[in-house]
Amino acid sequence: MRKRAGYLCEYCHSPEKISTSRFTIDHIQPRSLGGSDNSDNLALACSRCNQRRYNFIVGRDVETSAILPLFNPRQQQWSDHFIWNAEGTEIVGTTPIGRATCERLDLNDERYRGERSIQEARALWVQAGWHPPSEDPRQLE
Repeated sequence: MRKRAGYLCEYCHSPEKISTSRFTIDHIQPRSLGGSDNSDNLALACSRCNQRRYNFIVGRDVETSAILPLFNPRQQQWSDHFIWNAEGTEIVGTTPIGRATCERLDLNDERYRGERSIQEARALWVQAGWHPPSEDPRQLE
């Protein structure tokens, strides 16, 4: 599963190799809602994304207020729904599903004012040349 995910969290694309803890296995359709342990229902997730996803399967698009399914890494391509900002520190949802997923998982630590630890960590990863993944789309500067 780690190899399939490229050793990245399948939601925020953080690299596992620089995490302080091993990533977890997320049930895309939570077991509490009838999801299975089949590999097509499993995703590699950092503990931060896995905890914030909890058993949520939908989120709210901040532009339209529509309630939509969250990004599904087994059925959708990350680059079809997300892009990195020019600095490589913020994930920008480019579709309603991308925006709903950014909001539900708080992928950029925007939920609580003053807490931007993930963006600060990403800035250090960018300086070290570890981030963002080279195949991920990035806004032009």
